Amino acid sequence: MKFETKVVRAGVRPDPTTGAIVPPIYQSATYVLEQVGKDKGFDYTRSSNPTRQLLETNLAAVEGGRYAACFASGLSTVDAILRLFNPGDHIVSSDDVYGGVSRLFNEILSRYGLKFTYVDSSDARNVARAIRKNTKMVWIETPTNPLIKVTDLEAVGEICRKKKVLFGVDSTFATPALIHPFDFGADLVMHSSTKYVSGHNQVIGGYVVMHSKKMYEHFRYMQKSVGAVPSPFDCWLVLTGIKTLSLRMARHSENAMAVARFLENHPKVKRISYPGLESHPQHGIARRQMKNGYSGMMSFELKGGLSAGKKLMNAVRLCSLAESLGSVETMITHPATMTHVSVPKKERLARGLTDGLVRLSVGIEHKDDIIRDLKKALDA
Repeated sequence: MKFETKVVRAGVRPDPTTGAIVPPIYQSATYVLEQVGKDKGFDYTRSSNPTRQLLETNLAAVEGGRYAACFASGLSTVDAILRLFNPGDHIVSSDDVYGGVSRLFNEILSRYGLKFTYVDSSDARNVARAIRKNTKMVWIETPTNPLIKVTDLEAVGEICRKKKVLFGVDSTFATPALIHPFDFGADLVMHSSTKYVSGHNQVIGGYVVMHSKKMYEHFRYMQKSVGAVPSPFDCWLVLTGIKTLSLRMARHSENAMAVARFLENHPKVKRISYPGLESHPQHGIARRQMKNGYSGMMSFELKGGLSAGKKLMNAVRLCSLAESLGSVETMITHPATMTHVSVPKKERLARGLTDGLVRLSVGIEHKDDIIRDLKKALDA
């Protein structure tokens, strides 16, 4: 099936009991066994649930993998991935990652012996130089959060193959509608389903897709043993949202390009980062590996710095001042005080994440209305 068909139909069948075209929500904590030691494939929802199983089948097909495992959040998904490793193991990570991931790596997992090196992965040579004898995985976020840097996945994939280390990709910003990291050698592809995949600001969730059955068994064990799993209702909401993913991403990308061009030419904007713009440092890489658009995420900085950025965010009306991203609504964020507040200021500034940086998640409203709202706020 083509991608647009997969998001709607992959793994989905009419309910065998009633013929309902929409899969039912199996909102049950436990299941009655036919006899001792004999069940119908389910015994307790922490271990497995029919609604979650259906979603995982759909997500694996959409991403182009063999298996998928869903978790209660994007962060719990990342945590489950890092539990593949042992004390003393080393991970090379993109330096510009979501602040919650930095907090998880630096303040929690490092206490249990995992070692981390952060590099600007937009230059693949930095990744190669950072790999050590005890490196077990390269972790790439592309485009990054919030600086919107792009990594050449083909180049990093080749490095990982030669060095024999796992290649993990957080593809939340791009989504499987625009890029398939497995085509570039990824071993694991992770998404926060809170964002574009569900797309409607209704649910918190995450998932990881893989080809390896051994890895899949690890994630199934993590679901059962740690219990950070999504509820059946949350799974159903993601299943419902993903059906329109290809349509939404086309609109997000179209709107974002128009907004980015408006901001790029505005006299009060100091700099803007959007992969679709020719001025983006990695535009050529993005054009080569992102198909059908460049997503709805961008960041920019005003000439007035922090003060101007705060005034802008307090003046918008259509653009909602909110923590999240990837929804049908346009949302604006101040990373230094919101999404990345847990990153130490010295480290944050070293990464280029300044006090005046603004992150914009462009929604699917009419592009003229979004631009008009930003223009009024900039004029103010």
